[in-house]
Amino acid sequence: MEMKKRISLELRNRTPAEVEELVVDNCRTSDGEVEGLTDDFKELEFLSMVNVGLTSLAKLPSLPKLRKLELSDNNISGHLETLSEKCPNLTYLNLSGNKIKGLNNVEALQNLKNLKSLDLFNCEITTLEEYRESIFELLPQVTYLDGFDQEDNEAPDSEDEGEDGAGPTGDYDDEDEDEEGEEGGEVGLSYLMKERIQVRRLKCLSCFIQNVIMFYIRRLESTLNLKNLNPPSPPPHTGRRR
Repeated sequence: MEMKKRISLELRNRTPAEVEELVVDNCRTSDGEVEGLTDDFKELEFLSMVNVGLTSLAKLPSLPKLRKLELSDNNISGHLETLSEKCPNLTYLNLSGNKIKGLNNVEALQNLKNLKSLDLFNCEITTLEEYRESIFELLPQVTYLDGFDQEDNEAPDSEDEGEDGAGPTGDYDDEDEDEEGEEGGEVGLSYLMKERIQVRRLKCLSCFIQNVIMFYIRRLESTLNLKNLNPPSPPPHTGRRR
């Protein structure tokens, strides 16, 4: 399904100005750009565009109230300055599974002064030596990187699911679900979002294990290279002279 059509369906007879949370995961863009999202979504606080084929954020509209942005599993490689221009109040950003390779690709995030949580797992940048130390130094405002702080303490649920504990489904509390249950969409969305949080935590653990494995592989390769440079001396000849 195209992104424009998906956004139209997600409105559910609301105007864009009434929407606070929007999930358009797994739809498609025609040219790798954001489509169907306009400046009219001025109250939007949570936006999820997971696996939609994005290569650029150049057409992202102004979203002054946006706090949480999910962009995992796309093809974004850089040019993130748009985020500080259009979404200055971001506190959580998920770029996992994108083509972020170096520190220069995330340098533009320095201008997101309120950014507290950043996810980059499954990006090539995570294979850099001292990756975590470098990110925390480059972005001192960030408290949690890939779900953990500098002391490897896991982000509390309040960070994963929103500071007020409502999480990505804050629009649909228990009363809303009771009142609008006949529409059938809100409960399903709440369940799916909770499931996705659990999946994200598992992916974070997987990334950590992968980084540990890569560390020991590099050490092993280094050891083998040293042995090749210094081959053992041949054993002394012990044969008898005739």
